Parts: sequence; C-alpha cells; structure tokens
Amino acid sequence: MRNWAIAGVSLAGGLLGAGLYSARAARRAEELVPMDGRLVKAGPHRLHVTEQGEGRPLLLIHGLGAQLRSFAQAMVDDLARDFRVIRVDRPGSGYSPRLASGSQHLTDQAEAIAALIDVLGLEKPILVGHSLGGALSLQVAERYPDKVGGLALVAPATRPVHNVPEVFRGLMVPLPLAGLVSRTIAVPLGQAAQDKVLEQVFRPEPVPTDYLTAGGGALALRPGNIEAACGDLQLARSDADEMVARYPGMKIPTAILYGRGDNLLDWREHGEKTASEIPGARLTLVEGGHMLPYTQPLETAAWVRKSAEAM
Repeated sequence: MRNWAIAGVSLAGGLLGAGLYSARAARRAEELVPMDGRLVKAGPHRLHVTEQGEGRPLLLIHGLGAQLRSFAQAMVDDLARDFRVIRVDRPGSGYSPRLASGSQHLTDQAEAIAALIDVLGLEKPILVGHSLGGALSLQVAERYPDKVGGLALVAPATRPVHNVPEVFRGLMVPLPLAGLVSRTIAVPLGQAAQDKVLEQVFRPEPVPTDYLTAGGGALALRPGNIEAACGDLQLARSDADEMVARYPGMKIPTAILYGRGDNLLDWREHGEKTASEIPGARLTLVEGGHMLPYTQPLETAAWVRKSAEAM
C-alpha cells in the first residue's frame, strides 16, 4: 500500500510539473507569435481574423495544427493588391477560442464560418482553404451554398483520412483524455519531436527557418491548440463521409491545387478523384509539398488570382 501511495504522489507531482512547464511554454509561444488581428463576434462564436486590401473578398482558412500565419504574409500582400483578404483562425486554433459547445466537428465549425461571413458583410467570398481548411471550406459550401462564391482549395483534405500520417498519430489520444494529456505531457513531448514533425510536414521542401514565428508554428504547441487539433483530426473523418456523398450535387465553382510531392495527402485521392466528382472542378499540379501557401506564397497567390477570375 505504501508503494502505491508513493507512486501516486510521484505521478501527481510529475503531472503538476508538466502542467506548469506547459503553461510557461504557452506564454512563451504567445510572446513569439502575438495576436495579429481582432476577435470578431459571429453569432455565439468568437473568431480571430485579419483583414487587408479591398475588392472581392477572399476568406483564407488554415489547416490542422496551424493558424492564420500559415498563409504567408507575402501571399496576403500580393492578393491584397486586388482583393479584400481575410484570414481566420479556425475555432480552437491560433487565437480563436473553441466553440461554446466544445465541439470540433467540421459541421459546427462551418456554422461559425458562415456566421463570420454574415457579420463581416462578405458578398459571395471565395474560400481559400488549405489542408483541413479545405475540408472545412467544402463543408461551408455544401451547407451554406448561397453564402459562397467559389472554392480555391490548396492541398485540401477532401476525403476521410483512415491512414493517419505518422507525424499526427500523437493526436489520436482518446478524446475524453485529450484535455489532460494536452495540458501535461503533450507539450514537452511535442517540443522533443518538433523538428521531425516539421520536416515531414514540409517534405520535400525544406522547413523555412522562420516558420515558428512568421508562420505562427509556435502556437501549435499550446495545450488548448493541441486539444483542439485532437478533435479536428479525429472528428473530420466521420464528417468527411457525408461530405463526399454530396460532391456530385455541388454547384459551387471549385479549383484545387496540389504539390506532386505532398508528403501528407495523396493528390490522386484528395485532388484528382475529388475533382472528377465535383462538377466542373479543376485540378492544378505543381512541383512542391504540402505547405504551398508558405513555401511558394507568390506562386500560390497567382493561382488563387487566376482561379478567382474564372469564378
């Protein structure tokens, strides 16, 4: 009994220490990557957004474990010459709080994005969704077609991902435990694996030296962001089945951009196959990896501009 008591005290002490370390790491991340924009109240939701430029609206939606800076500033500056460019942190990511319900279902996130479109007065915006942000953009277009003028999807997750990439398997912790894990051991473990994870995410392109700061990557290892990412990844698979079934009936102009060397998602499955199912959808392939909005910002901006002109 005494040994069990000692073990219990040691475990509690270890978790407390990890929790304090994680809290300090979160504060440090926020110093490195401060809030860029403002919190907008959209119905019952609050979303962190930045706005730049004038003209037809583009709403940029980032991917898993990222935040709005993953759309490089050079890309935004270029597009803002001709468009009103809005970047948004998805619920639970970056500086956007989680939904009041605590849900990370893409269907519920889509409701928040639709409310944001209304409160900002965006007239038929083009949704520029990257990775999981592509899946969310598709959900918005399917559920609120009257609010969307087109889809420009960059390396989008368009189908259920049953074989989770190795670098994201740590996010498969059972969701009832995600809060505890994210606030204790997830941050130090994530920091230890950070270089390897980023190398896999950016492969075959090199990891930009400024991604943790200019790209907002440091915020990914805050406890709240980790917990949200666990829900994003696990719940997106169930949401995707219903989403895919609706592709043949979609009437929203859709363009898809993929790097041939994408190390996370197969362009044949998530690009070519999906483009063949959505009426009129167009697929463009380039040399590069998964993080095109950051590694090839001007080229990606040029593709978005060309796609928007056709919508």
